[in-house]
Amino acid sequence: MAVADVLKLIKENDIKFVDLRFTDTIGKEQHVTVPSHVVDEEWFEHGHAFDGSSITGWKGIQASDMLLMPDASTANIDPFFDEPTVFMTCDVIEPATGKGYDRDPRSLAKRAEAYLKASGIGDTAYFGPEPEFFIFDNVRWNADLSGSFVKIGSEEGAWATGQEFEGGNLGHRPRLKGGYFPVPPVDSHQDIRASMVLVLEELGVPVEVFHHEVANAGQNEIGTKFSTLTQRADWTQILKYVVHNVSNQYGKTATFMPKPIVGDNGSGMHVHQSIWKDGKNLFAGNGYAGLSETALFYIGGIIKHARALNAITNPGTNSYKRLVPHFEAPVKLAYSAKNRSASIRIPHVASDKARRIETRFPDPLANPYLCFAALMMAGLDGIQNKIHPGDPADKNLYDLPPEEDKLIPTVCASLDEALDALDKDREFLTRGGVFTDEWIDSYIELKQNDVNKIRMWTHPVEFDMYYSL
Repeated sequence: MAVADVLKLIKENDIKFVDLRFTDTIGKEQHVTVPSHVVDEEWFEHGHAFDGSSITGWKGIQASDMLLMPDASTANIDPFFDEPTVFMTCDVIEPATGKGYDRDPRSLAKRAEAYLKASGIGDTAYFGPEPEFFIFDNVRWNADLSGSFVKIGSEEGAWATGQEFEGGNLGHRPRLKGGYFPVPPVDSHQDIRASMVLVLEELGVPVEVFHHEVANAGQNEIGTKFSTLTQRADWTQILKYVVHNVSNQYGKTATFMPKPIVGDNGSGMHVHQSIWKDGKNLFAGNGYAGLSETALFYIGGIIKHARALNAITNPGTNSYKRLVPHFEAPVKLAYSAKNRSASIRIPHVASDKARRIETRFPDPLANPYLCFAALMMAGLDGIQNKIHPGDPADKNLYDLPPEEDKLIPTVCASLDEALDALDKDREFLTRGGVFTDEWIDSYIELKQNDVNKIRMWTHPVEFDMYYSL
């Protein structure tokens, strides 16, 4: 959609407002709205000024003036607002230079795509994320000087067999790790997922599959089509927006937290990737599982830099409640064609066009612009430096003898460990000015606040362990 098409869309649909959206460092979409009568071709050229100093992870008040530059190709009519509103995804621009703000995740993703082309390795990077999420009936928590608690309400919860509900307890629900994937009424979220899918497709995000996931209490997944790096990150933000708002319309609440429930599967975001050049998939070849040497080197780069990547692909303290060894989590830094216990899997595909790799340790807390860019930069380093990942792992990595287990490297065990790894292993990210040292320093400082808050907060389980000693 060009600018003229957006102006036509506004006129023909009697659009009252235009909503401008962008993503902050931690991955939360933000917005500001203008009346549609101010939107014309000149407005598209000059953008919308705003104060960037209050955005999480961005610069202070001394460098607050920013421009939102709307991308006309992302225009859609919002399906949730009462008043007719068109929304667009924006780049954040530095007014003094006219260039993308170095801390704007979308501008960073575009720099990553430009770096790929400049490297000569390829011209297009395709990404296909699979973010899982939970839908709960309600959730309550509190944390203050008197103590803390969290309580999840879900008629699908395996713990709800003895509870009384309005209309009765009907008894059909997934057991622990039993959500993949019985038909209704055990799966009670078919209709809500279908509603999400219809909205996603209305907004131009193609859906390939949707289903209940393994965990009880409403774990779900909607599989959407792969696309180029920046557009696929845009689509991921739209998916999150739709999941949250459709759930809200149904009187429920959705979360992309990796581990909201203790003792059942967490939510990951497996990320499928491939690099192309001149219309050819560079990952297709005659090697292991139909991969090229280029693809193997790309895997080698991800494995080499995985612990630094964790700070971006698994950016919350909660992320590491999911990444625990021996609990069916993709913690082992190995690759395999069939073995889902490896952190990098080679999916079985019908043609070389679909040949790709799947990185399994990321989770949906990750900012998609940063996550995809960082994964690609690690993979490109592997290609540039011919980093071979070694032999594939075709054994069950969850159940290895101790002497074999200790030979396979693992992802980080905590966010502070990941931040330390990022601090020490950052050069691969800064090539081509994609990430900057200043950005990395500010990111580490921002996320260290999360680490410190959890480190200092007394946990209810500690009372269980230590109160009577």
